[in-house]
Amino acid sequence: MSLLSASSSSGSLSSRSSSPSFAGSASTTPSTPIHSTPTVFLITHPASAPFLKALPVCTGSGDRVLILTGAGLAKPLLAQASEVLADASLLDSAKWESVKAVDDNENVVFWRTSSDISSFASPPHDSLLYLDKLSINTKEVSEASALNLFSNSNLRALISLPSSSSLTLHILERPPFSFPLLSQTPSTVLNPNANAYTIPSSSCFRDLWSAWDLVTLGMIPQSMLHQKPIDLRHKPLFYIGHLPTFNALLLTKLLRVPMVEPRNFGVIFERGIDPHVDDPDHCHSHSEVPEKDEDWPHLGQVLAFRDRVRALVMKTLGELEDGTRVLTRRIARTLVMMHEHEGFHIETLLYMLIQRAGTGTLPPPGFAAPAWAHLSTQWDTIPAPTTSSVTLGPCTLEMGHDDQEPQDLLSEFEGDVAGHEFGWDNESPKRSVVVRKFRVEWRPISNGEFLAFWKKMDGKVDMPASWVEEEREMKVRTLYGPVSMEYAQHWPCLTAYDDLLAYARSKGGRLPTESELRLFLDTYQVGHEEGSNTGFRNWHPLPATAGTDSNGGKGSNGGVWEWTSTLLDTHEDFQGTSIFPGYSSDFFDTKHHVVIGASYATIPRIADRRTVRNFYQHNYPYPWVGARVAFDV
Repeated sequence: MSLLSASSSSGSLSSRSSSPSFAGSASTTPSTPIHSTPTVFLITHPASAPFLKALPVCTGSGDRVLILTGAGLAKPLLAQASEVLADASLLDSAKWESVKAVDDNENVVFWRTSSDISSFASPPHDSLLYLDKLSINTKEVSEASALNLFSNSNLRALISLPSSSSLTLHILERPPFSFPLLSQTPSTVLNPNANAYTIPSSSCFRDLWSAWDLVTLGMIPQSMLHQKPIDLRHKPLFYIGHLPTFNALLLTKLLRVPMVEPRNFGVIFERGIDPHVDDPDHCHSHSEVPEKDEDWPHLGQVLAFRDRVRALVMKTLGELEDGTRVLTRRIARTLVMMHEHEGFHIETLLYMLIQRAGTGTLPPPGFAAPAWAHLSTQWDTIPAPTTSSVTLGPCTLEMGHDDQEPQDLLSEFEGDVAGHEFGWDNESPKRSVVVRKFRVEWRPISNGEFLAFWKKMDGKVDMPASWVEEEREMKVRTLYGPVSMEYAQHWPCLTAYDDLLAYARSKGGRLPTESELRLFLDTYQVGHEEGSNTGFRNWHPLPATAGTDSNGGKGSNGGVWEWTSTLLDTHEDFQGTSIFPGYSSDFFDTKHHVVIGASYATIPRIADRRTVRNFYQHNYPYPWVGARVAFDV
């Protein structure tokens, strides 16, 4: 049993797991009731985001939305959809009912499967759905545009089925949470410039908390609370307490108010661990945690504390919005740190939990399991790069941004918030770097490529921790459990820097420097709104797509961070944070390498800020980091 079903303190999440309210204007609300049995909606017109958002699609119920875009006959794609969904009734005209609605002031008809038509607020259309004759003639939509439409509609694509014509059928679900597009950041009292990288709004925090609660309360069985998924980190219960403790410590210090009770949580949960892989006894300053399971706080106590801290966060934002508290850059930075710290930790916890997926960790509730066989068939047909690599440089590259934390306390900067881009200490200041001419492969090293290399090395290179051998078959770990290497062979290989460096050297290459990789990503990597696999669009990597003639060579790296050969270290005019002392400087130890990019579980705000620099030890095998091969020219 998950903690979500066991805990009475998860009301915010459970309330989101039912169908969202779609009480909108009459012009965008389809007239259909919510049914308890799974329903399939078929949309054949160019639907707007408000229309799709208003569809009564229940989260986690098996409800699906089928959207046809482009032009061509629909029945062949509906036949494929019936296979994917294992629902033969999709090909039975008698199972479909038409429904009149209004979308963007236009009268439209959509279709749904139902056994009861008597409760429709608007009577069903007179005509039947003649599948053999159903022809679509709408504008073709790019993959990125479709994904953005789905994001704006609070829908998630499970698979998109193309046809020999321009017609595509998208199969979607309503997820328990999603992250709004950064371009849709609203103008508010606290953020009049609609700046995606300034102070996070209350809705930003609520979206993040929904994701965090789903992971911590929906994917961790009670039996795993005190079990370490990996040796080099704490047990899951620590992280459930760590995030509210971190927020409470930062916020109460900022506001000069007493620590949220119980105060001893600040001792237990303040800071996690990142010990040296080679010598786990060597570790930075961290919290002293109880040795015995029975000495830890109970989950209910931790969740009650979490709720009190969240209430303080919301109260603070409310005071800033109504003007009873003056917004300063220091306050904004603290709230940014709290928000992004949670974003980073969702991913940290997930790369730990994936080590027990299938043997303890539960799949993400409310998110449908991928149709691996159908998806892998599509992945096998992704075109290879037109050339294996691309040459870049020489050039001068701008790195970082100007966001020095000490300026927060200077009078000339204190009130500059709305137009400011916040980051972490290692992102500042802006600086110019000369990049020499080099050559780099279009795509990260794939599982299939590394598997062939690993077999040749005959034990001289470690097996990636992202793989697992079951009954003499090599599989790749996912949050839904291990899957066949056949399905995941084209995904980027996630393993330690040392092992990917060994692969690169076997090809006469190396791993790129930070500035080299930054130049490549700036030039050829697409962002979240251009179709990258970030922000929980999927709960697994995808094959990389860069290097073809389409889109000027641009594409996705598959949804992974990427290793660089650059060690995390100080740089000119670096100034460490005083709000989170040691965030970067504790790891200037010649062991941590800079990684950049973003994984499928990186929130968009972090994924799309090009100055973000993450870091891991060179021989740490668990994080979702891949690499591509670079060559001197």
